Amino acid sequence: MKDLGQELPSKSHISNSNLLGTVVAVQANFYQVQLESDKTQFLLCTRRTRLKKIGQKVMVGDRVLIEEPDWQDNRGAIAQVLPRTTELQRPPVANADIILLVFAVEEPTLDPWQLSRFLTKAESTSLQLCLCLNKCDLITTAQQKQWQQRLEQWGYDASYVSVTKQIGVNNLWERLKGKITVVAGPSGVGKSSLIKTLIPTVDLKVGKVSGKLQRGRHTTRHVELFELPGGGLLADSPGFNQPDLDCVPGDLAQYFPEVRERLSQGACQFSNCLHRDEPNCVVRGDWERYEYYLDFLDKAIAYQETLQKQPDRESNLKLKVKRSGKSQYEPKLQTKKYRRTSRKTRHQNLQDIYDTQLQEEIEDSNA
Repeated sequence: MKDLGQELPSKSHISNSNLLGTVVAVQANFYQVQLESDKTQFLLCTRRTRLKKIGQKVMVGDRVLIEEPDWQDNRGAIAQVLPRTTELQRPPVANADIILLVFAVEEPTLDPWQLSRFLTKAESTSLQLCLCLNKCDLITTAQQKQWQQRLEQWGYDASYVSVTKQIGVNNLWERLKGKITVVAGPSGVGKSSLIKTLIPTVDLKVGKVSGKLQRGRHTTRHVELFELPGGGLLADSPGFNQPDLDCVPGDLAQYFPEVRERLSQGACQFSNCLHRDEPNCVVRGDWERYEYYLDFLDKAIAYQETLQKQPDRESNLKLKVKRSGKSQYEPKLQTKKYRRTSRKTRHQNLQDIYDTQLQEEIEDSNA
């Protein structure tokens, strides 16, 4: 990550009114903002206290309004976060246009089930999906054609690249130019190497694939935007080997292009059809990823059942009315764990103990 406190050349000629910028990096409570009026100018900003009070989070990719710029030290304060067009929680990125899903065809070997799980998660974001298969120099032309035909049946037009051989990188760059792109995918597939190829000036760590498990080591620890030559931003996100299936079970089918194609040609008998064993279902049938769909559906249902079994969050909250008249819920404290026993209660307990002992002594003397 860039040193957010690094000194940058002064730009005192830039107008202080309506000073807009894009957050490109977050470190602790500081935000590195790239100005829209001058892409070479960065300000190290803090967040106004009022934004913190209203719970306004500042994310990488946010367009923000800056107040009181200090051109001497290249600092400022974020006064407002402009409305977001899109918002991702994992990774936390705002206003992204494209998800660049990167997989390797070899080292590690491409797993259709894992790829489908990532595709399903990416489809649920509503962002434009761009599938990139790296290390295509490790397979034959015939094998690449087989994968191309297979993925077309799934409904995807993938980009085939080789970072080491510089194959297909320019075509991929054209697809990303002028957009905010989130790079995602499992570890070890070459995401960081691909970014270094697209943006030669970027400084990223590149890990190696482990020999036994054929899995990559996590080299990305945070989210940061890097500028593409010719326009556009890339957000490198931490790799993870298995995204969660936390979607609503009834929505899962829409994340499969094969299902969308079948539903466009006809409708199931029941509007709430889950496409398992319901009668007159137009989705159920002989298509390659149907078994994956059923597996993911079971996991999505199990996830929802787990949520329903959790205790009601309202029971752990209390309603508090502030001086301004506004009301909000706050966490309840557990009395036994967090609160001291009152002096009155302690004295009463001592009195109870004394009375009990006195009664026992009287009974003993009368026996």
